[in-house]
Amino acid sequence: MRIDVVGRNVPVTDAIRQYAEGKAGKLTKYFENAVQSITLTVSKVNAAHHGDFDVELIIDVEHHDDFISHAKGADVYAAIDIVVEKGERQLRDYKELKSRKH
Repeated sequence: MRIDVVGRNVPVTDAIRQYAEGKAGKLTKYFENAVQSITLTVSKVNAAHHGDFDVELIIDVEHHDDFISHAKGADVYAAIDIVVEKGERQLRDYKELKSRKH
C-alpha cells in the first residue's frame, strides 16, 4: 500500500509527512488488503497571506470508487486529523453496509 503526501503552495516538511503517514496508515484496518493507495493533498487557500489549510484525502479501494474527503483548518495538523476521521467514517460505514448485504 502506498501513502502519498502532496503539497500545493505549501512545503511538506518531514514532520508533516510523518504525521500524515502515521494517521493515514491506520485506515488500512478496515480493509487489510483492499486499500491500494492513500493520497493526502495539503494546500493553502491563500498562499500570499496567512490563510487556512485545505486537506483532501483520497482512499483507493479495490472494487469500489475512491473515497474522498475534505477538511479546512487554520492548523495543518488539525485539518489532517479531521480529514482522516471523515475518511475513517466513510470506510467504516461502507464496511458495515457491505457486511449487512451478505
